[in-house]
Amino acid sequence: MSVTSDNDFFWAELENSDLIFLSIYVIVALIPFINSYRQKTSVALAMILSLLLVMFIRFSSSLVSIGFNEIEFFAMIPIISDEPDQIYRFVTAAWLHADWLHVLSNILVIGLVGVPLEQRLGSKRWILVYTLGFIGGNIAWVMTHPDSYNPAIGASGAAFGLLGAYMACWPNDEVEFPLLFLIRAWPIWIIVFVRLGLEVYQIYSIQVGTSGDTNIAHMAHFGGFILAYLLARVIARGAPSSLDVEDLGPTATSHNESIRMTAKDNMGDLTNDPWELAGKPLEGNAARILIQLKLQGDELETRQAWLEELSEHTICPICNGEVELNENGEMYRLTCTINGEHLFWP
Repeated sequence: MSVTSDNDFFWAELENSDLIFLSIYVIVALIPFINSYRQKTSVALAMILSLLLVMFIRFSSSLVSIGFNEIEFFAMIPIISDEPDQIYRFVTAAWLHADWLHVLSNILVIGLVGVPLEQRLGSKRWILVYTLGFIGGNIAWVMTHPDSYNPAIGASGAAFGLLGAYMACWPNDEVEFPLLFLIRAWPIWIIVFVRLGLEVYQIYSIQVGTSGDTNIAHMAHFGGFILAYLLARVIARGAPSSLDVEDLGPTATSHNESIRMTAKDNMGDLTNDPWELAGKPLEGNAARILIQLKLQGDELETRQAWLEELSEHTICPICNGEVELNENGEMYRLTCTINGEHLFWP
């Protein structure tokens, strides 16, 4: 799909119906990440669900012939990419795909390569690497096609970014991947060698005229790979997996250790307790338990034990309701059974 100069898009021209559909796309794309944050689940899997949900909305709207052109609103269009109110396209283009085959080819990489990479990096670093991938891909597309009205869409740059980051940090990790007509555990460096080799071959075929017209943004793939590759080792410093690790990939044990380290990093501060802040300091046995919690609560197991003990000897400082221990993975919080907004500590 192309966009002509007569169709330059301005936000001031949005109609109410356009705003509704824009809101639907944004909400559908964000819901998986909100759930992932709340439940402390895989961000890579949340990304897959987000891409599929957006594709489902596109597919559904095409069936009922809704007069809304999401490509015009969200795709990366080089000729207008330097306009301040169009910068958002560097991000939104990564959520649109041409068809189901397009989106499935990307989530294949995100699932098979992205999930074990998240176990190595942790969720926050993974998000940064993924973002570098699609930003680098869009920058490469704009730089190589600065005057083009042809839009670029898809998460291919991000998918290649994951490959680039994995190659830079743990090239000998083996992951299950369909390659060379075989589905088996391949070292990351072999997957990268084959995938980039195919990209080079396809670009060469286009340049020498042995290939027909294509709508695949090959330069965006290289852009995503290169930017993530160059910055990955800097991002990976302090990650759950050391850069010096030379095993064959993240195992269940290393994944559990990654979860534990993430949980320890996210343990809440015990300094200011909600009872003191509400002007209702704990007394007696509850106060003694709270002191022990603050003294020994720097480890997951001891924090869990003292929080569980405290939940049986105290009440909500807001409504005087019962308090329970909420467990989410390796994260433990005291919550009010009447209203979760009253108490969520630490």
